[in-house]
Amino acid sequence: MDIIIESSLKTLQKSRFLLEKLTDDELCNASISPYYSSIGTHLRHILDFYDCIFKASSGEIIDLTARSRNREVESKCCSALSYLGFIEDKLRSSRNKMDETVTVVDDLGMGSIKMQYTRASLFSQANSHTIHHYAIINYILEGLNISFEDSDFGYNPTTPKAVTKD
Repeated sequence: MDIIIESSLKTLQKSRFLLEKLTDDELCNASISPYYSSIGTHLRHILDFYDCIFKASSGEIIDLTARSRNREVESKCCSALSYLGFIEDKLRSSRNKMDETVTVVDDLGMGSIKMQYTRASLFSQANSHTIHHYAIINYILEGLNISFEDSDFGYNPTTPKAVTKD
């Protein structure tokens, strides 16, 4: 298995641990300012990103703006776990040529554009995108007073760790 896929699976495993801890009410609680988004909306968004990658066959355009946005995934832990399992299975069975060039559609703020990526860069972006959303989820968890025992949750592996003095 490719190291990029292994990294994605390791990163997504944190979603599983979190979903197994949360209640449905906690998953969809959107009461934390300033954005009033929920843990569920962020997890759904993460999984939708991967789903877009897998929707396209070899040679087809990968449209990152064509997300499924299944609202049940945002509010039901069992639905989110099922969607996560689907994405994990797709990653495990992935036989992508990481150096293959693909056309990706995305909206970077000025309308949809087509860009050339390698599959490696796309999966790498998906993994970094996941970690970025974990940081936001961590903020929501703090606001909801939910402890999640993972000191790396929401931190990029290259982020320097704070040094504490005894």
